[in-house]
Amino acid sequence: MNQSREVLTWKVNGFLMLLVHLILLVAGAGLVLAGHLIGIVLLILFFVTLPGYTLIQPNEARVLLFFGKYVGSVREDGFFWLNPFAAKKKISLRVRNFQSDKLKVNDADGNPILIGAVIVWRVVDSAKALLDVEDFDSFVAVQSETAIRAIASRYPYDRQDDAEISLRTATDDVTENLREELGKRLAIAGVEVLEARISHLAYAPEIAQSMLRRQQAQAVIAARKQIVEGAMSMVEMTLSHLEKQGVVQLDEERKAAMANNLMVALVSESESQPVINTGTLYS
Repeated sequence: MNQSREVLTWKVNGFLMLLVHLILLVAGAGLVLAGHLIGIVLLILFFVTLPGYTLIQPNEARVLLFFGKYVGSVREDGFFWLNPFAAKKKISLRVRNFQSDKLKVNDADGNPILIGAVIVWRVVDSAKALLDVEDFDSFVAVQSETAIRAIASRYPYDRQDDAEISLRTATDDVTENLREELGKRLAIAGVEVLEARISHLAYAPEIAQSMLRRQQAQAVIAARKQIVEGAMSMVEMTLSHLEKQGVVQLDEERKAAMANNLMVALVSESESQPVINTGTLYS
């Protein structure tokens, strides 16, 4: 496929051409009244070149087609006179938003999820946008949803290990990859992706309750692990401190018993009941 590439075409200040046309009109009318044939030529020239005027708003462009052939674009805003025989197609260069629907996709673990995104884009090549695709607005919509599905299927919804990329925890990495994926897909239409952000992310309704229970279980396990690690550190510090200060001499059996009691007191979810030992009774 032959791809178009935007080139800037010539243009003339519209106010300057108004003066030229006024001179042609006055001179042509005067010569016709005087009986000179050159006046008719000037009037014909006046009317033939009159359709060349165009007004270009800020962040707009005109794509010129001369008998079906692309001859250039004008991106500068203002009042201009262009080739009067060329078709002038208007195209907006303004920044636009595309918000996808909530798409149902299987993530990397095979779990069905609902995901949506907001894409910020603009046309940077007017020739490609107008000539290389049928409808660049529809092209952006279809390719955006395709890219969202592709990115969602590469990553799991969630991971307990923060070092692994997931859709929920590594948002910046995922959105940057989404922006790059979109940039590759939309380059053919002369479109630049300025930003891509996930706007909706959730498990599909049929597994939402099950996944919520799994997340809660994983959170409990992670919390208990942290509590146990902290309790072990405190027990080790307590025994070491007692030995260094010489407060009490403990053999291995008593160390094990004290460690067990301390672990029970620190890890237990309910309040521990203290037992006071006032001495040892011998029969």
